[in-house]
Amino acid sequence: MFSERIGKLDSHDHAPLYKQLQRALREAIQKKVLSPDDALPAERDMAEEFNISRITVRKALDGLVSEGLLTRRQGAGTFVAARVEKSFSKLTSFTEDMISRGRVPRSEWISRSEGQVTPEESLTLGLSPGTPVFRFARIRYADGAPMAVEYTTIAAFALPSASAVGTSLYEALETTGHRPVRALQRLRAVLFTAEHAELLGVPVKDAGLLIERRGFLRDGRAVEVTQSYYRGDAYDFVAELNALS
Repeated sequence: MFSERIGKLDSHDHAPLYKQLQRALREAIQKKVLSPDDALPAERDMAEEFNISRITVRKALDGLVSEGLLTRRQGAGTFVAARVEKSFSKLTSFTEDMISRGRVPRSEWISRSEGQVTPEESLTLGLSPGTPVFRFARIRYADGAPMAVEYTTIAAFALPSASAVGTSLYEALETTGHRPVRALQRLRAVLFTAEHAELLGVPVKDAGLLIERRGFLRDGRAVEVTQSYYRGDAYDFVAELNALS
């Protein structure tokens, strides 16, 4: 039975039933009890097995679909997501995205350096010529598979040194109180150069996605400029749109 795989709901837990089901499913995905592309039982069957309403099941699944953990295929049902879905509505780091989806993130450093702001960076970050900055170039992995190549420039006031960044850049920035609270992002399609193709293990001129992000502090100062080249065969970007009332 499906409940034996992910665990039964706790009658002594005061959390809403849909939250309990979400938690059980999320943990099952994170612990690899449920694998990518695994099919979930029909909503009617899950409702009967967990002794809850279909509305409760649907609400639980809707939340996990919006997180990118589950995906719905018309006429086929609900499945554990195989591709990564990144929401444009949330400012989160790659590490946070992967952990929330039950994947193991890892970074491989290409370079870490300190230098002076370039004319282009000066305009983007609003820094005076000659201002020091830190530059980071990394390959980002999920479950051992290369997912993206990332190039980031950070205003030097935000970090004590380039070596202060470990697994997560945003974690390091949060430690110093300089984590961005909002960002402007632009997405466009690209064809991978020979350099990027080799780093990501894909064919030259394979389709990819370039995300350009500028991150801002609460006081309005720009602190981060990042260019991320994502594999087009492994990443989907989603955004929730609302009609004006």
